Amino acid sequence: MEAIIAAGERLVAISGNRIAFDPIRALSRNDDLALGDPGLWSPNRHSRLVACRDDWIAVSLAREDDRDLVPAWTGADFADDVWDAITASAASRTAAEMVETAILLHLPVARVGEAIPLVPKQLQVGGREDGFVLDLSALWAGPYCGALLAETGLEVIKVESPSRPDPTPVHAPRLDARLNVRKRRANIALNSPELRALVADARVLITSGRPHALAKLGLDEKRLFAINPGLLWIAITAHGWRGEAAMRVGFGDDCAAAGGLVGWQDDKPQFLGDALADPLTGVTAATLALSALGEGVAGLVDVSLARTSASFAATLS
Repeated sequence: MEAIIAAGERLVAISGNRIAFDPIRALSRNDDLALGDPGLWSPNRHSRLVACRDDWIAVSLAREDDRDLVPAWTGADFADDVWDAITASAASRTAAEMVETAILLHLPVARVGEAIPLVPKQLQVGGREDGFVLDLSALWAGPYCGALLAETGLEVIKVESPSRPDPTPVHAPRLDARLNVRKRRANIALNSPELRALVADARVLITSGRPHALAKLGLDEKRLFAINPGLLWIAITAHGWRGEAAMRVGFGDDCAAAGGLVGWQDDKPQFLGDALADPLTGVTAATLALSALGEGVAGLVDVSLARTSASFAATLS
């Protein structure tokens, strides 16, 4: 809790005291779901810490498509219970083997403590002095970043994709209200000229997709910085925007474990809270965005859930 309090104090200070930050509320999903206590299972019971032959991994199976891939990952029969199949397979394989094959299948799996702390890259001068915040992100981390920027008085437009809408309003309506109440919503196709026209006029862009997926929609670095050289792009991903990490899938629980943000009991890791990587990344991304706006710089800010979690975990050791 001390780490999030300190992070909140930095955020409030850099916002000019325009943000009213409550650390307990920041870490709370505050939705309609009944959550359990954290342990080997995450509070939402979608993620589990699993022992391999040599180490521990975190596995998230919130999506039915991911559950369908478990037989291909583990070699189990389709009739087998997915978690029984995973624990049995992991017991005879190394964590590196389990993660490597999961990555090939685009499954959200990570080795506990694999990530290194976040080190933001130096940006270039020439940031825009006017314009709005364009929030294309979904779920928790990106929208929370946008919510914090909106709290400072910045205009934030939350774009909803007709083909791939943010599931948060359906699955967690109270969280959606908290994250997006100050934003103007717009229903626009992400691959449309209308969307690119908005990007051209934006001061800040927030995304939470992987770079190759965004590029397929015409939202790649070369194109967007060509139409808006002064853009500040807050790129939130699971494991990073560059290199092999850019292809990895991850969510708040497995990415928190990847950063080492776990407790230990009887030599077993334990989740510390509900999808902690999400709110911690939202706070970090908003802090970096406000700092960049204050310095008048532009460029892409690579903020990953796993490396943000590693930064917070480093303060606990």
